[in-house]
Amino acid sequence: MSTPHFPLHRNRTHRTGHRHRGRVVTAALLTAGLLAGATACADDQNGGTDGHTVRVAASPGPYTELFRDGVAPILEDEGYTVEFQDFSELQQADIALQEGSADLNVDQHTAYMEAFNSDSGADLAALTKIPTVPAGLFSSRHTSVDQVADGQTVSIPDDTSNTSRAYRILVQAGWLTLKPGTDDTKITASDIAENPHNLKISTVDSSIIPRSLDDVDWAVIPGARSYAAGTDPKLQVLQEQLLPALILVAVTTSDKVDSDWAKAVVAAYNSDRFAEYMAGHNADNYWFVPEREGAAAGQSGQAGETTSTVASGDAA
Repeated sequence: MSTPHFPLHRNRTHRTGHRHRGRVVTAALLTAGLLAGATACADDQNGGTDGHTVRVAASPGPYTELFRDGVAPILEDEGYTVEFQDFSELQQADIALQEGSADLNVDQHTAYMEAFNSDSGADLAALTKIPTVPAGLFSSRHTSVDQVADGQTVSIPDDTSNTSRAYRILVQAGWLTLKPGTDDTKITASDIAENPHNLKISTVDSSIIPRSLDDVDWAVIPGARSYAAGTDPKLQVLQEQLLPALILVAVTTSDKVDSDWAKAVVAAYNSDRFAEYMAGHNADNYWFVPEREGAAAGQSGQAGETTSTVASGDAA
C-alpha cells in the first residue's frame, strides 16, 4: 500500500436516525496542519458535532450493509443518529477518518489498518472484531480438494494481501508447501517450496474472478468479492482458516476510542440483539462470527451518557 496523495472523492452522504434530527454537517477537508489542532477538539472526539451523530465512512462490500441493517438500528434506538458517507475505495474512507470528517469504518481488517497507519502516518485504531466473510476456494468443475490433478488451472487475486491469503489457502488444501521461515501474512510466489501437481497459478483482478469461475479449475475469491458477486456458496470447496489479523474490525481514530458513541458501537456489535440478527442471516455459514467480547455483550449506552461496561478484547 502506498501513501495516498489524492483528494477525497465522496459520492454521497445520507443519514438515518429516529430521535435526533440535527442538521446535516458537511465536513471540510482538513490539511495536515489543521489536523494536529483538530484532533484535540472535543466535538470531533465525541463524534459528529454534537456527540450524538456517528459518521460512517462507507466503502464497497458487505460490511457496511451489515452495519446498516444490524447495528445502526441498535444505535438509533439508543438515541444516536447514523450518517453514512459513501466512498468508492477503502483508502479514501480511511483518509476521511484520519482527517476527522468521518468517525467510523467497518470495512477493513487489522492488517489493512496497520498497513495504512504505517504508510501514511495515521493513527487509526480498532474498536472491536466484527463478523467477517472469509476468502474461499471455489470451483464450478470440482466438488472436493481431493479432485486436484496435475496441470490444473488456479486463479488467485493479484493484490498483495489477497495473493498471500490465496497461497495460504492452497497450502491449507495440501497443494503447496512453503519454504521454512515464510511469513504467513506475506506469502509470494518465491516462497513456494513445492508445487507437486504443477498447478498453473495465475494472478487476476479479484473483481473478475467470480465472473470467470467457469474458465478455470479452481479460484480463490476474497469474501467481500464472493458476497458482492452473489457467488453460489455451494461452489465453495474450502474456506480459509482466518488469521487474527484478517478478521474485520470496526475502526476509528485513537482519540475517539473512549468516546461514548464508540463504546455504544462496541456494545451494539456484542449485544444479544445483534447476535440474534446474525443467527437469522447466516444460514449458509457464509460469515465467520467472532466470539462476543466480555461483558459488553449487553446493551449500548444512551446518547450523551457514559456506557458503564466497555468490551475488553484483543481487537487491535
